[in-house]
Amino acid sequence: MASEAVRLRAMRADDLEAVLAVQLACYGAGFVEDGALIARRLAAAPHTGWVAERAGAVCAYLAAYPSVLGKLTPLHGEFEPAPAADALYLHDLAVHPSAAGLGQGPLLVRHAWAHAAQAGWAHSTLVSVQASVGFWARHGYAPTAPAGVEQQARLATYPGDAVYMARRLG
Repeated sequence: MASEAVRLRAMRADDLEAVLAVQLACYGAGFVEDGALIARRLAAAPHTGWVAERAGAVCAYLAAYPSVLGKLTPLHGEFEPAPAADALYLHDLAVHPSAAGLGQGPLLVRHAWAHAAQAGWAHSTLVSVQASVGFWARHGYAPTAPAGVEQQARLATYPGDAVYMARRLG
């Protein structure tokens, strides 16, 4: 199956059921976010969400939005796209376990970086959860302090060892 072509495309509202299925297969109960919230996020940032399809089925996705360095979204929070963005915030990257190891996560991340570079954003940021710091570090991200007390409080909404990370683009 590794030889099957993967197609990346913009996430659409009709992908919601497939995105939820991938999310449920990947995350513990504390991280699962409901469909209505995901739909609102897609509406708030329609150009920064992507899915990977293999054999015509969504098997991975990345939900992101234009932001500013130091700002993050709390778990279960609404996307707050920044009008004067300097960063692409990667909120949720998930690859269905049946597609693990096929490179779809890194493919989606590189696609997001290209979009951010084209938009003129200098950074990509995220919150690493579920022991994913090593994955993100291999992709050039480093732990970074959120911008102030409010952003630290947002980081604290994530269970476990959540780490705010940033990467310079370009």
